[in-house]
Amino acid sequence: MLTLKAGHEVAGRYLLREPIGRGGMGVVWQAWDETLKRTVAVKCARPDDEQAARRLKKEAQYAARLHHPNIVQVFDFVEEADEGSGEATCWIVMEYVPSRSLAQLVGDGTLPPEEAGSVGCQIAAALAKSHAQGVVHGDVTPENILVTEDGVARLADFGIARALRSDVTLTHTVTAGLVRGKPKYLAPELARGRPADEKADVFSLGASLFAAVEGHSPYGEVDHPMAYIARAIEGHLEPAEQAGRLTTPLAALLEPDARRRPDAAEAYRLLTRAAPPPPEVQGRLVDHNTLHLASLTLRLPRAVRRRRRPLALAAGALVAAAAVTAGILLVPGDDDTSRASDPKPSATAAAQAGAIGDIRTANPCGLLDAASLSRFGDTELDPDYGELDRCDVLVLGDDGDEVAGAEANFLSEAREFDGGVPVRRVGNVRVVSLTRVGDHCERYIRTSDRRGIIIRGERREAGAPDPCALADAATDYAVTVLDRGPVPRRAESWPATSLARLDACKLLDTTALNRVPDLRTRPSDYGFANWDCEWSSADGDSAFVELTFTRDNHLEDNGRPKSLAGTTGYVSPEEEGDRSCVVDVPHRAYTNSVGDRTIEMFRLTVRGQRPAEEECATAEALSVTALRNIAERLPKDE
Repeated sequence: MLTLKAGHEVAGRYLLREPIGRGGMGVVWQAWDETLKRTVAVKCARPDDEQAARRLKKEAQYAARLHHPNIVQVFDFVEEADEGSGEATCWIVMEYVPSRSLAQLVGDGTLPPEEAGSVGCQIAAALAKSHAQGVVHGDVTPENILVTEDGVARLADFGIARALRSDVTLTHTVTAGLVRGKPKYLAPELARGRPADEKADVFSLGASLFAAVEGHSPYGEVDHPMAYIARAIEGHLEPAEQAGRLTTPLAALLEPDARRRPDAAEAYRLLTRAAPPPPEVQGRLVDHNTLHLASLTLRLPRAVRRRRRPLALAAGALVAAAAVTAGILLVPGDDDTSRASDPKPSATAAAQAGAIGDIRTANPCGLLDAASLSRFGDTELDPDYGELDRCDVLVLGDDGDEVAGAEANFLSEAREFDGGVPVRRVGNVRVVSLTRVGDHCERYIRTSDRRGIIIRGERREAGAPDPCALADAATDYAVTVLDRGPVPRRAESWPATSLARLDACKLLDTTALNRVPDLRTRPSDYGFANWDCEWSSADGDSAFVELTFTRDNHLEDNGRPKSLAGTTGYVSPEEEGDRSCVVDVPHRAYTNSVGDRTIEMFRLTVRGQRPAEEECATAEALSVTALRNIAERLPKDE
């Protein structure tokens, strides 16, 4: 049997430091994640057989779906086999939370009702989110409730959780060892053989809070676990004597009849009215999204997702905008000699861990994974939305519409930041954390071949997941991929008719650009792979033209339709401010790898000093020039 000790390395990545506790299924260690350079907690479990290992993995997947400030996050699941014995060891990698359990706190003496109520409110909020996601904890006890020094409570160890939508049904019998959960906190219906459900979690929370203020189980104090089970079957409960303002909510949570017991959302309301967390604790809870997600409703069939307008700013401009807001100066790197139009990098550079490599075959979707973000809700990979160097993971609401998301974009040039911004090195890349701007949050990865990757989190609806939490989770996955090798390649080359085979800077000639007063006809900036090109005036302000290759799934309401050299484009005056005009022109339509209808298009933007309608006339003329040059350079799309 594998003997664990400090210094043991799990999966070549997690270095064990010291044991910090024992969970429902094994020992919990503090460990160091050598890839992401952070402290984590890892739980070691040795399942009895393959079926138990599969069940444990599924339970870890359930827990990983949950994202909430009062839930300990699950990051990873690792299976290892002991070469000597052949026994399997499973590791669940979790967020490390410096804290004490509620059981440890009560070991020092019972808690005042106000303090216990603060903990109870937070755990009820966690259960409301968990139940809304279809996950029953199944083991809510003082040992699994962690409390930090500043009073934030976290629910840990979904080790015996069951998803409500699971196809696994367990038979419960009232025999020692087969009743799931600790007898002191067991709901009466579980003792009678019913499976764990949301109401059982609520009872166990009430029992844990009862023990915190009274010093013993609501079933009293007996000598044998089966005696607790017998009392649970009978519904024999002790009255609360020291609960104070918690007396009424505890009576509701400990209602023996599950049909009359409140759900987690109502438990949250009862506890909050009686003993809310103090203001300083509430201020530390970054995600207040609990109650409106807590109603247990049937999920509707997936709807067609809402059309999202392509970004008006290139990825590099997004970084600059965020940095200016944060008071950060961006300057080119000293070794920054690469250009979007450079030839392919050397074979050595292309194969190096952390490199983007060949710009036209690098796949941004290789850096994102929908499952890695599943703790934020239902997720879906969108490989063909927006710019050609972009990939998205969408977070979906109950109606199937997007409520938040994370995206990856490539940059053709590396950037450096001053000393006022957090930078960490992971393998061959550097990660920069930019200040959140509204509902957007960005992380910048400087690659080993002196280019850049932007990971961007965005919240589209109030109460949706925190954008910085999304950006951080997506970045963690991306740098794990980059630590092993270069950016993955696209499975298929671009179609012969795709705009990806063209240089946007070569689609507008000097004659066409001279239509814009004060505009210099030499490009002022190049996007990744020259799929975006900009021209500007000498002062950088009085005139501006941008041509971008992008994608959308619906154009009909992008603006007013206009026939341009036989193609219907869509014109939007003042789309980019006063005296501006944007023209969206479809190029080809196709069905992408996940079955979505997608339109490859170009977007042409003109800003100047003339009224918007005059700028639109110019934008339309430039679009016609671009269309004719595309027709000359690409075969016709059948």
